[in-house]
Amino acid sequence: MSFVDAAVNRVPEPLRGLLLRHHELIKFAIVGGTTFVVDSVIFYTLKLTVLEEKPVTAKVIAGVIAVICSYVLNREWSFKNRGGRERHHEALLFFAVSGIGVVLSFIPLWISSYVFDLRVPDVSLTVENIADFVSAYIIGNLLQMVFRFWCFRRFVFPEEMNPDGDEVPGHEEFAEEGLGHS
Repeated sequence: MSFVDAAVNRVPEPLRGLLLRHHELIKFAIVGGTTFVVDSVIFYTLKLTVLEEKPVTAKVIAGVIAVICSYVLNREWSFKNRGGRERHHEALLFFAVSGIGVVLSFIPLWISSYVFDLRVPDVSLTVENIADFVSAYIIGNLLQMVFRFWCFRRFVFPEEMNPDGDEVPGHEEFAEEGLGHS
């Protein structure tokens, strides 16, 4: 029995059913949290050591490594019972969707900064930093997460598979009616 299965078995019954119904979403969120930590640790390690003068380069390197980790973890864990595409096509779609997600995550920050002018000298540095955090890390990441989860299920890993790799029969009928079995 895996660690996750053991943890789920300890949850009281009404909540356990909810966890089992939304297992892909929960795994997706855990992968997101894990890759956020990977991104942050690599970024700050590089920024505070060898790339002290080049924070953007540090962020690009950290972001690329985090997205690669995200693909591997989502492919092998979150959506391991989904497929339907050749690996190279799946990877291309994954990175394209992730790229669009990054753009979506910057939109709230752009609105906060340039539409609402929540920048110094119009507001205090504290207000600017709080606005940046809320718009980029909370609103932006939530927007990106919803978009990426929907796209991953719909386009990147579209077909629900049995553990032996065969497509689940009748999945198309349920998906069209919005009653997919997850």
